[in-house]
Amino acid sequence: MSKRSQQSDEESIARDRILEAAFAAFMRNGYATTSTLEIATRARVSKRELYALVGNKQEMLIACISERAKRLDVPADLPEVRDRETLAQVLTSFGTKLVHETSDPAVIAVFRLAIAESVQAPEVARALNSIGREARRAALRQIMAQAQASGLLTGHPAELAEQFAGLLWRDLMVSLLLGVTERPRPREIAERARNAATAFLQLHPVPEEHTP
Repeated sequence: MSKRSQQSDEESIARDRILEAAFAAFMRNGYATTSTLEIATRARVSKRELYALVGNKQEMLIACISERAKRLDVPADLPEVRDRETLAQVLTSFGTKLVHETSDPAVIAVFRLAIAESVQAPEVARALNSIGREARRAALRQIMAQAQASGLLTGHPAELAEQFAGLLWRDLMVSLLLGVTERPRPREIAERARNAATAFLQLHPVPEEHTP
């Protein structure tokens, strides 16, 4: 391994350590009251390294959220939406992934952090909305746009995406944030996604011009 490659690996490891330390500190103390010195101490790096590898506290927050938002991209292996059966499969698959990833305790903790810091540090909520939630919305819009292009749905992709998300989540997210329900098990999540896809397609029958 070359010296440059080794240095790059060491910097990558240190960056991951910084982000883990930042996330832990934000969860424990809140974003507004967490100092960069505390994060550097937790990560066993100097403040100079911290700023060089990640940036300031807000950039650390954005990096933490961005890492989790990557999970909500549309999977590359999803089949192309050309018929209603495939659309149902894609919605079920993505809905399962969405609930599984978003209901992860670490992700729920980020939402709680954004709510708790909404007055003192509104940038937390802004970052979560623009990066985390937008990843979900963009992915669903992409699926709906494909279905619309194939003549399987009518309407605006953004509105269709929000409607499916509503059918998928119902009141689960609020219950998770309040801590009054446990994270659904994989089988329960899959069933929830199937039911949401079925209900959505019942609300949006095949457009007349594409009915056999």
